[in-house]
Amino acid sequence: MHSTEKAVVPTHVIGLISGTSVDGIDAALVEISGTELDLKVELLAGATYPYPAQLREKILAVGAGVAISMAELAEIDDAIAQVFGQAAQNIQIGHQQATLIGSHGQTVYHRPPKEGAGGAGKQGSREREMIATHGLNPSYPLTALGSPLGYSLQLGRGALIAHLTNITTVSNFRVADIAIGGHGAPLVPRVDAYLLSHPQEGRCIQNIGGIGNVAYIPPRHGDWLSKIRGWDTGPGNSLLDLAVEHLSSGAKTYDEDGNWAASGTPCYQLVEQWLNQDYFHLPPPKSTGRELFGMTYLHQCLKDAQAYQLNPADILATLTELTAASIFHSYHTFLPEMPQRVLLCGGGSRNLYLKQRLQLLLGSIPVSATDEVGLNADFKEAIAFAVLAYWRHLGIPGNLPTATGAPQEVLLGEIHQGQS
Repeated sequence: MHSTEKAVVPTHVIGLISGTSVDGIDAALVEISGTELDLKVELLAGATYPYPAQLREKILAVGAGVAISMAELAEIDDAIAQVFGQAAQNIQIGHQQATLIGSHGQTVYHRPPKEGAGGAGKQGSREREMIATHGLNPSYPLTALGSPLGYSLQLGRGALIAHLTNITTVSNFRVADIAIGGHGAPLVPRVDAYLLSHPQEGRCIQNIGGIGNVAYIPPRHGDWLSKIRGWDTGPGNSLLDLAVEHLSSGAKTYDEDGNWAASGTPCYQLVEQWLNQDYFHLPPPKSTGRELFGMTYLHQCLKDAQAYQLNPADILATLTELTAASIFHSYHTFLPEMPQRVLLCGGGSRNLYLKQRLQLLLGSIPVSATDEVGLNADFKEAIAFAVLAYWRHLGIPGNLPTATGAPQEVLLGEIHQGQS
């Protein structure tokens, strides 16, 4: 338990996030009490606010690596902050005003740290070579000379959200963990630990957003916190949504309930081929994003599928199978033991066909949504960033080193004071 110095605890907090699917801003207004083991969260209101179509197209283009000017980047950054601020205003209608906002923003780029980054102070052979060649001070952090550190960029600046809403806003949650050698992802396992752990039952909390990520939570006894693990399992909905948009010529943006995929037949030879991809065999901690599982990856998948003469439904069924199989493979390969229950959250938890395929692979291990244990599956990620902002306000670290790979716990997020 960490000590807190602040006498006044903000109880009404807004969490804001738009994931890698870029389908809109999830906003959650929550009432929070307690700190860690006694943490309690009540969802007062939750809603998803779609991006304006033109802004969504720009975000997807930036995420896909389309070159833009710094002026254009600034415009997108401002536009995202404005729609996030509006979402924060809207979610409060009819409720007591919040005193704090936790905004994850919109990820447009994520670069995991190179293997062996290990935090500040560790020097690899390349760094030693740089010191010898350039006569640099050995204590100088070589961030500009082939740094092994990761990098993650979330747009929608917290200072502007704080100004627009007059509510103190915490943003840029990933950078502190990354600065000391962590991945800056996944950041939700610590929240999962205090909200979803069980005294006797080992659980996997599987988020299926654009990218899938897991938090393995052992039974809550003994030194349980040190045994928690978390990592990005691979594609969630990212490839599915891109494929649906491509195969429907833009008429659809997602496969509702997985019905289209359910009408097809998975090609297991392709799934096995795709699971040979290096990322799936990289040991945790690890993180990924659209930089790997994006449009270029989808085009390669579609090219691979041509040899099997698959129809659109078969292609979607096969991509859905990849998401399910990559989750199962991740558990089977990297967990110390299989969980006794799997709890799903995120948009993919509503994909009935995907849930069915995952259940089939996991056999007797029950698969359900976090709703069934009292935490809304649609807005769990937004709720988590409300909690992370709350912890930052109280001076409680938000990362979990066993999940992000950081060498130590750190405070997460930059605070931008509002006027309220």
